[in-house]
Amino acid sequence: MTTTEGQLRIIRTFKAPRHLLFKVWTETEHLSKWWGPKGSTLHVAKHELKPQGLFHYRLTNPDGHQMWAKFIYREIDAPEKLVFLNCFSDEEGNTFPAPFGPEFVDFPLEVNHDISFAEADGGTTLTITVGPHNATPKQQAFYQSMFESMRQGFDGSFDELDGYLAELQ
Repeated sequence: MTTTEGQLRIIRTFKAPRHLLFKVWTETEHLSKWWGPKGSTLHVAKHELKPQGLFHYRLTNPDGHQMWAKFIYREIDAPEKLVFLNCFSDEEGNTFPAPFGPEFVDFPLEVNHDISFAEADGGTTLTITVGPHNATPKQQAFYQSMFESMRQGFDGSFDELDGYLAELQ
């Protein structure tokens, strides 16, 4: 994990070819198997893999708590690059503030995810850079204060992804 200019960068290598890793990031049937916190289930309401297309989904945690979110795809360059905004939303897909209580009032409404996929030595190195989009200085500062928590969240999701990739190969 590194941080630059208010963004979090995580680099992780997966034991899978680049085309497969890109596929599990962009196809509904695969995203629903690994995206989200460990133990959660994902319901896909809509998925349009195209620039300005929407991936709208609901996560249900093991305790039954549900939250809606969405990706708005900005750039798709298979199998090398994927860029999207990630936002919390309501059931209709309207952008919505973080649903975690008043202490998260300054969480940015939109977070940009820039992901590159580089094949090397029989695996694929994924570099993901995430940072606030159209955020106020207060939102940017709050986001930066969350880096360690976000790193742990990505690590958990990427552990799920590792397990899922092992099942596919």
